[in-house]
Amino acid sequence: MTPAARIQAAIEILDQIVAGEPAEKALTSWARGARYAGSKDRAAIRDHVFDVLRQKLSCAAIGGGLNGRALMIGSLTQVGADLDSVFTGGGHAPSPLADDERPDAPALDVAEAWDVPDWLLPLWQSSLGDKAAEVAEIQRHRAPVFLRANLRRTSTEEAIMALAAHEITAQPHPLSPSAIEVTGNARRIKQAPAYLTGEVELQDAASQALIDALPLPDAGKVLDYCAGGGGKTLAMAALSSATMHAHDANPRRMKDLPDRAERAGIAVRLLKTNELKQTGPFDLVLCDAPCSGSGSWRRAPEGKWRLTPEVLDEVTQLQAQILDDAAPLVAEGGVLAYATCSVLSVENHRQIEAFLERHSCWSLEAERLFTPTEGGDGFFVAVFRKA
Repeated sequence: MTPAARIQAAIEILDQIVAGEPAEKALTSWARGARYAGSKDRAAIRDHVFDVLRQKLSCAAIGGGLNGRALMIGSLTQVGADLDSVFTGGGHAPSPLADDERPDAPALDVAEAWDVPDWLLPLWQSSLGDKAAEVAEIQRHRAPVFLRANLRRTSTEEAIMALAAHEITAQPHPLSPSAIEVTGNARRIKQAPAYLTGEVELQDAASQALIDALPLPDAGKVLDYCAGGGGKTLAMAALSSATMHAHDANPRRMKDLPDRAERAGIAVRLLKTNELKQTGPFDLVLCDAPCSGSGSWRRAPEGKWRLTPEVLDEVTQLQAQILDDAAPLVAEGGVLAYATCSVLSVENHRQIEAFLERHSCWSLEAERLFTPTEGGDGFFVAVFRKA
């Protein structure tokens, strides 16, 4: 496919997304109907689509509309592309621009310039203070690719050398001793021997730093209460000799965890909800709670535009319920850790304040907000100790 044909495909996919189709489903449906498209074509089209989704407000304002064509015009304008060389109408390229489609450099308001939903802007600013503009700008662009070196099997330096043997370039990242930033040939990772043998796992650097901040026990029992795919379970297991347990309200989210654990050389016991009390109490319980995802919107930009005040209210209520449900599972003197991939204060500091008001037998030992200004995604972690 020519570069212009890829852009036309992105326009068609964006039209489906604007109509309500999830991005991944729209991309998959297009690929199934376009057998002529090679892997490089599909990757380039995906990049166009997600570049637009990260910057939907500014693209719409510059391009003059919320349809796929206008959004793509806005996106290309922002990177300084020559629109007339793309919108030619030749072959499978988009049709030529009409006079009223030519961008006229409109003045953007703050929400448009930052690509933050209007209703969220005050909370964004109050949550991040003087970092609000910088974090918003970072979220408008692609995220780095990070790996976690499995320190049970290798060192960060050895993992980087193993990746280099597969022509994947990488370097250590200062957020965590296990963090590796991939700088070249990231699409080869899942075929690399270091990945296939469990020496490295895909995991954001701030997510790894969050695990480093936990007071992991040398022995005893640890529970990842909202385990999902199990990335943090495996990260904890690489740093602790405690017995690892994983649970999720939707067990299907953990379906790949046994294979990942075996590949990493780690033993993890998966627990159903009705097995938690009889297996506990636990020395440490991690609640990586469902959240707005506002710290990782550059990776999953659809979440930025699907979030509403009502959804945020529901999420914060669920977070409080998870903390209340998990607290009784912690042993006397044990630790409850609360984490989100959010930068919003209503999901972070306000949640821990409310938890302490509800539970007088707990004390706060530490809290930290990681923002994308440090290189990784936005994450929050708080550590409570049970009296």
